[in-house]
Amino acid sequence: MKIAFAAALTTALIGLPAYAQQVADPAAATIDGFHGSLVAIMKAGPTAGHAGRARTIAPAVDRAFDLATMTRLSVGPGWTTMTPQDQAALIAAFRAHTISQYAKNFSSFGGERFESAGPVQTRGADKLVMTRLVVPKGAAESLNYRMRLTGGQWKVFDVYYRNAISQLATRRADFAAVLKKGGAPALTAHLNAMAAKAR
Repeated sequence: MKIAFAAALTTALIGLPAYAQQVADPAAATIDGFHGSLVAIMKAGPTAGHAGRARTIAPAVDRAFDLATMTRLSVGPGWTTMTPQDQAALIAAFRAHTISQYAKNFSSFGGERFESAGPVQTRGADKLVMTRLVVPKGAAESLNYRMRLTGGQWKVFDVYYRNAISQLATRRADFAAVLKKGGAPALTAHLNAMAAKAR
């Protein structure tokens, strides 16, 4: 019975379009759900306002991203010397900044769509989900997500733009100067200010 079921499942997958097979991967399914929420806030557009779009995308960000790991890796070695209170404040500020940026950058809809850019790649304990944002009458933008199994769910801890630009590396470089000047409180204030500025 198990062999027959496996054979039937394999046959079914072979008959599916490439993107459908991609979504069958749990890591790709996480990204597919997140992209669905991005399209939703794009369609909500100016009518929803920044606050409305932020409220909609916030739970999708929480489901798809490992914000604690992203914050820790963006801060770097100095994370281990921070107090638990400073760490918690930084994670909260990082989350607010991330949500605000998505609400700002995906604020209108002009027929854009997300699609797979290749099969999910396994890299050690991580997976790389490759996608692109297709823009009508414009060049498609590559968005690749590096993911790790966290609490039984595949979650994003880095995003690559145009196949090469690591969001994690960029933020770590940006945060270093702020941390050097004022430590965790300064970075928390900086992130909260950027979140407010994007509104």
